[in-house]
Amino acid sequence: MRDAFHEELDQISDKLVEMSRLTGSAVSRATTALLDADLTLAESVIEADEAIDRMRRELDDTAIDLLARQQPVATDLRMVVTAMRMSADLERMGDLARHIAKVARLRYPDSAIPPTLRATITEMGHAAEKIVAQAGSIIAGKDVSAAVALETQDDEMDALHRQVFEHLLGGHWDAGIQAAVDVTLVGRYYERFADHAVSVSRRVIYLVTGEWAQDGAEIPGIDPGDDD
Repeated sequence: MRDAFHEELDQISDKLVEMSRLTGSAVSRATTALLDADLTLAESVIEADEAIDRMRRELDDTAIDLLARQQPVATDLRMVVTAMRMSADLERMGDLARHIAKVARLRYPDSAIPPTLRATITEMGHAAEKIVAQAGSIIAGKDVSAAVALETQDDEMDALHRQVFEHLLGGHWDAGIQAAVDVTLVGRYYERFADHAVSVSRRVIYLVTGEWAQDGAEIPGIDPGDDD
């Protein structure tokens, strides 16, 4: 019975990793649609979000069923409960990718991103892809050290987000109000995408250690100076 239970826990973990993969694909394609004014690609991202939503519903149903049937304790209980919270984070990341694609669709056949900000938005897209890929690896390996290190990637996204506002408020903006609104929204979507990835990583830390990670906090058993 317990072997079957732990097999079901492994399946939940696998579903979370698959959700991270789908979310990474969504944000990658949404970025391309945004920069290239690709309507077909934008529509595909919007439509594909349902698969992520459906996976979350299935995962949560499985988790609730396990809670009812197995009444897990200790680490097993943390796994079931944190899996439901992580699925919510990943589902929200999929929503944010969909929002980016909707901006691309709204401004078609033009690109919503002015030439002066294309490089920054491209970097934000790459940063989003990288951070969600790392989150998936952290879930799969229950890697606390990597989860702690993920904060650095979020710092990079925050810096790019600030660049967007510096450009908007620097006194040289000439792309108009509509474009200003678009890039403000898009920048926020990417920044929140990374925040949810950090939330996932902190839930993995809690799963493994039983301790909640806070900004700048030391994690039990982890040497902040250890890069191995």
